[in-house]
Amino acid sequence: MADHNALPLVILAEKFASLPGIGMKTAQRLAYHVMSMDEAAVEDFAKALVDAKKNVHSCKCCQNLTERDICPICDDAERDSSVICVVETPKDVTAFERTKEYNGVYHVLHGLLSPMDGITPDKLRVKELLARISKGGVKEVIMATNPTVEGDATAMYVAGLLKPLGLKVSRLAFGLPVGGILEYADEVTLFKALENRNDM
Repeated sequence: MADHNALPLVILAEKFASLPGIGMKTAQRLAYHVMSMDEAAVEDFAKALVDAKKNVHSCKCCQNLTERDICPICDDAERDSSVICVVETPKDVTAFERTKEYNGVYHVLHGLLSPMDGITPDKLRVKELLARISKGGVKEVIMATNPTVEGDATAMYVAGLLKPLGLKVSRLAFGLPVGGILEYADEVTLFKALENRNDM
């Protein structure tokens, strides 16, 4: 923001800009919007930020974000705890839950292997996954990391640890989206669609 703006407003915009996906122009709009809010609304907004940071933590079982010791999914007796879907972030749990088709439980790694960025296996929640499995009762682990180099490497690493335990380890199928048009699909997507084809 230009020098003619009040310093607290500049700092506020910079804080918004530090969030992922927020550029400086959007950050400035948000900062000016905050200035148009009444003081009670701003205090409520600030309180929501502080409350979320203070009260939300990792579930002791699946590592998803929750305000309880054990999240509602892990605590639900109707869920099939013999199937664990391993995902990268808590946002992925939300995406799966929107489908209303999956009835197993989850495990959140909180990242993917990326040695170039200093993210090694000890930085992920892999040992927590192994500790869960060692308690018994798990039949299948679904590796649901993204189809990227890091996602594939993480899936292969975790699968390598789990296979000797006699578990079924599966990977999400990737390919053409529903409603997709073949001519617009890239080569990797087409290859994955062929590779993951199902019997009819």
